[in-house]
Amino acid sequence: MIYQHKSPPKVALLTGASRGIGHATVKKFSSEGWRIITCSRQAFDERCPWPGGKINHVQVDLGNSESMISALAEIKEKLDGRLNALINNAGISIKCDQGKRLNSFETEMSAWRQVFDINFFESVFLSRELNQELAMTSGAIVNVTSIAGSRVHPFAGAAYATSKAALAALTREMAHDFGPLGVRVNSIAPGEVQTDILSEGTHKIVRELPLRRLGQAPEVADAIFFLCSSNSSYVTGTEVLINGGQHV
Repeated sequence: MIYQHKSPPKVALLTGASRGIGHATVKKFSSEGWRIITCSRQAFDERCPWPGGKINHVQVDLGNSESMISALAEIKEKLDGRLNALINNAGISIKCDQGKRLNSFETEMSAWRQVFDINFFESVFLSRELNQELAMTSGAIVNVTSIAGSRVHPFAGAAYATSKAALAALTREMAHDFGPLGVRVNSIAPGEVQTDILSEGTHKIVRELPLRRLGQAPEVADAIFFLCSSNSSYVTGTEVLINGGQHV
């Protein structure tokens, strides 16, 4: 009798997994047989439908450097030296009390720092600190940017938009730096996607989109999975626009 050795599942680390695009991404990768390590400031929700979720969850404040350093040790222990995909999805957008966007005059310096810590610097930190684990598998990094990173958006504030533009630039820089390690780095830039945090008035934007509809979180998750799979093995340094034609 010949026994075949079963390879361990591929492993992805995803930040901001508790809702929306992050939640859909975990479900997509799990359905494809991947083990997903999730990071968010919330504790693991027992209602989440994927196996092994609780033991593969790391509760961490992504905007706090001390919390990040402490969580890194736990993450590395769970990875055991190998990481196939890092998905930097966590992000926040701060608005004023009336829900309106905060422009560059109105945004307090503390808010600028908070947004950049979560939307930008956590991606720098995790990518740098996990580069060897990614190199062991010739893995992939996907940064989640936004259509707001390339234009003034009616709802996204100045700090959010600027942080996402910086993340798009970081994607290019990391593609150059990580390439010799065999690690690919790309980003996705979603437009108007159906989530629990849609701004009031989004329907006005949707009426002008070429596809005349909101995007769905699973559609974004599919694009992330493609960029982490062997089907995109010669794609790096690219930002994929997922916006129903909003950019045209």
